[in-house]
Amino acid sequence: MNYIIQEIKSQHDIKVCDIITRVGGEYGAIGEGFGPSDAEVNAMSEHYKNETASRYLVATIEGCLVGGSGIASFNNSDEICELRKLFLLPESRGLGIGKKLTEDCLEYAKSKGYKHCYLDTLSSMKSAVALYKKLGFQFLDNPLPGTIHNGCDVWMLKEL
Repeated sequence: MNYIIQEIKSQHDIKVCDIITRVGGEYGAIGEGFGPSDAEVNAMSEHYKNETASRYLVATIEGCLVGGSGIASFNNSDEICELRKLFLLPESRGLGIGKKLTEDCLEYAKSKGYKHCYLDTLSSMKSAVALYKKLGFQFLDNPLPGTIHNGCDVWMLKEL
């Protein structure tokens, strides 16, 4: 199945918010301490603008938005970025979209001079954790200081 990956635009915001909220709920990531409750979720295109060394990509299949992933500075660091909000609808999983989104985000991070990429997630998101391991992320014993997602139980870091 063919898919297209592009930068988020304002017309994608409502659908991306819905996907993040729905998939977050699927894995119990509801409320404070989880990505779907972050204020940015309501207007992702406003929070990921190229001039801020951040980017959010969306994936579509036959014109239907099925998910996305982003990259941004971790706590305003020039050296550490964070892989953010990789969420895909169930029907779009297993097609390589998550891998491509993540690789594109990491490539962008390198081009912006980041040295490390951090992420936090849930152990219940088994396929995502497996993908991150395959892409070279290493498990951390604790979250990086300043992490706002205290509901997560998996923390990983990758050297870029």
